[in-house]
Amino acid sequence: MTAETTVTKTLEATTVPPTAHKQRRLEDTVGAYRDALEAAFESGADTQSAVNDIVTGYDLTSYAKDALKQYVPQLRRTYDADELADDHPVRFTNRGFRIDYSSDREYGFCWRVPQAGRGNAFWIPLRINPSQEDLWFDLLEGEASVGEFRLFQNRRTWTLHVTIEYTIKEPDASDDPTYVGFDIGESALITGCALKRDTPTTPLLIDGGRARHLRKEMHTTLKRLQERDAAEWRLDERFGHYQNALTDIVEKASREAVEYARQFDDPVIVLEDLSYIRERLDYGAYMNRRLHAWAFARLQGRIEDKALEAGIPVEYVQPAYTSQTCHACGHIGRRDEQAEFRCTNDECHISTFQADINAAANIARRVDPWGESVPWKPERDDTPRNGSPSDRATERREASRQPRQTTLSEYGSETSDDEASLVGSPVL
Repeated sequence: MTAETTVTKTLEATTVPPTAHKQRRLEDTVGAYRDALEAAFESGADTQSAVNDIVTGYDLTSYAKDALKQYVPQLRRTYDADELADDHPVRFTNRGFRIDYSSDREYGFCWRVPQAGRGNAFWIPLRINPSQEDLWFDLLEGEASVGEFRLFQNRRTWTLHVTIEYTIKEPDASDDPTYVGFDIGESALITGCALKRDTPTTPLLIDGGRARHLRKEMHTTLKRLQERDAAEWRLDERFGHYQNALTDIVEKASREAVEYARQFDDPVIVLEDLSYIRERLDYGAYMNRRLHAWAFARLQGRIEDKALEAGIPVEYVQPAYTSQTCHACGHIGRRDEQAEFRCTNDECHISTFQADINAAANIARRVDPWGESVPWKPERDDTPRNGSPSDRATERREASRQPRQTTLSEYGSETSDDEASLVGSPVL
């Protein structure tokens, strides 16, 4: 009997530009939700009952209030959040989710937007990701189950994220898998590192300079247009231009990451669970804005999507200390410079190492939580998201290809910055 596994994935769709009336109603929903979230969080409420007492009076649907009752306690107890980001999406529980489809419409799928009060909900067309069309039909036909769904606002653009679960056939597990860790960041967009016999090998570095430049240029351009009172259509046009360019980078980088993993025997891709990265970031207002603007989770999602298509399992681990721990001895070290990790254990054979590769190696190692040697802080929750050693997503397995990659010898314990800068040029 073929084994099956449950896969969790997030579907993404953008609404068509709403009418002025619907735009106001969407903005009112976001405003009420964020006010309720802030009030519940600042009160220190850490139980569903306590949150319920606070959010009851807000003009929100029961689906949004129920989502808040689940979410707010998680922020403090599980994710140790000290403050809230200012761009939280509106969360709804699955009871409030409804979609419709007709081939006669320009945009086939429509979403019913939950609103407080009987009869106030309204429909809005969706522009779905074409690569996820089959899953949208599975959702419509009941072959996939919906979980929480979230509404994001970015200026006049509205994006819907829908978490779904469905089952797929799971290939036989390998007795000797190759774990391939991926670290996602600002300076290096993606850093990949495979572990062979617990030793880092054949690293991959994809530079983040182009994405960083586009985000800075987008921020400056849109701010300048706003100061000149430019027409909304021009603002939306420029925003769309930059978003399309960033999406292209995400697609190419995620494709290269999966191709990198496919060169190894029985690869298993390992990613950090960044579900609540915004609550954990605390680098000051300027850096937080830059990091929040980069869609870490979106890039991970596209890596997972492409890995599924290639039949490569994907596992998630907790991210704490991956950039501060020595991959060789497990001691906490330091990063005196962005690109360099320094081990503080005098008995370790590693003195300095390329920092992002060190982090990727730690991510790959952490897939086995019982082998973790990092001295975890007691207030942090290091359990995987579903309570098992990891979250796995698998599909059919295809023959591996052998793209050209650099070797780890260029990243020895005394590698210079000049040498490191020559390795792993991105194909973007």
